[in-house]
Amino acid sequence: MKIVIAGAGIGGLAAALSLHRAGFRDITVYERVRELKPLGVGINLLPHAVRELTELGLADEVASIGVPPSRLSYYNRFGQPIWSEPRGLDAGYRWPQLSVHRGEFQLLLAREVERRLGPDTIRLGCRLVGVEHLETDSPVARVAGHAEFAKFVREGGDGRPEEFEVAADVVIGADGIHSAMRAQAYPDEGGPVWNGLILWRGTATVPTYLDGRTMIMAGDGEQKFVSYPLVAPGADAGATRLNFIAERRAPEGVDETADWNHAVDAGPIERLFADWSFDWLDVPAVIAAADEILEYPMVDRNALPQWTFGGSTLIGDAAHAMYPNGSNGASQAIIDGRTLAFHLANEASGPEVSTDAEARAGAVRRALAAYEADRRPTTARLLEMTRQLGPEKVMQLAYDRAPEGFADIHDVIPAEELQEIADGYKRTAGFHPAALNERASLTPESAPPMAD
Repeated sequence: MKIVIAGAGIGGLAAALSLHRAGFRDITVYERVRELKPLGVGINLLPHAVRELTELGLADEVASIGVPPSRLSYYNRFGQPIWSEPRGLDAGYRWPQLSVHRGEFQLLLAREVERRLGPDTIRLGCRLVGVEHLETDSPVARVAGHAEFAKFVREGGDGRPEEFEVAADVVIGADGIHSAMRAQAYPDEGGPVWNGLILWRGTATVPTYLDGRTMIMAGDGEQKFVSYPLVAPGADAGATRLNFIAERRAPEGVDETADWNHAVDAGPIERLFADWSFDWLDVPAVIAAADEILEYPMVDRNALPQWTFGGSTLIGDAAHAMYPNGSNGASQAIIDGRTLAFHLANEASGPEVSTDAEARAGAVRRALAAYEADRRPTTARLLEMTRQLGPEKVMQLAYDRAPEGFADIHDVIPAEELQEIADGYKRTAGFHPAALNERASLTPESAPPMAD
């Protein structure tokens, strides 16, 4: 079975590794950038994603570049505690939560793809243009690439990218929030949806706060600050390397056509948070210490009525880009890849699939339908929850009910209500401890033994 993956981000690479683990070997990943670099800032891999990475044999490698947070704590904009809970192993999971640098994690996955699947698996400088026969059992990926970055592309006389076609049994659109496959299937959708909030992301080395392993969120729906360590406390326990996100609603006159995703000066952002100096963390000082600050809009995509078209389907941000409320985007992309591989392996295990094109097409149809049935309703509910702030709803409730602060949070929000908000999000996202620990593996029974 020939499988084409468009996009070498976290979702596409996790899908490639999952498919290989499930027994598939004819896999090619096309990536539009000409060189993979460790770009970006921090992300969180929640226990349900770390379980899948563990079952892919990557536990030690990922742990070596990450920090397991001990707690997640919410505060209001005065630094008063709202809710705090243990995370990962400390919360009873069989797998940790890990905070990692996104770019380092992507490169780790890419190295593993090349090691396990072969050095020519990832074809750089090649972007998906579209899919011919999108709604049939015989998809053909149309790819544009530069000959100098893809030796298999015919040399173009004018040096421009040259399109070529790749026939496949399955085409997986893992090409992100601006997915070409999604745009082809939904040509009238338009751009990502902006909610009016601006994010500023950065990393900084600052004095260690709390226990050195706590992920904190402070503020409300109008203005918020998030930080978590990217390097575990070591010999120099007095300093911590952390990732932070500062967030605020855009002033009137700023719209979604602004020049996003570029480096900005720390000074104006520091002044926006000038009063956010808590006993346990000096937020303006963290912002001022940033190596670089990148500005993003908080955007997502509306839920789709359909991901799968013939032998083609969407995963990750191409299927369900969502707000970062809940720190779940990368984790959901990993689970997409594992679920897709699981169903393909279960449907394609018969000997007739390898020799009979009609049987193979039927297996693909059944597998993609099962994948979508598993993942699309879940991510649609999760997307809606993130638009309602997800587990961060506790901060907005505290602000709505006590905008000037409180003496005891339980005078404002009952403990049972706080617990249910936290548990409800975990259940929807698929990482409530009991359910995750007891869930069956997504490694198919037909998978070959793990290679060394």
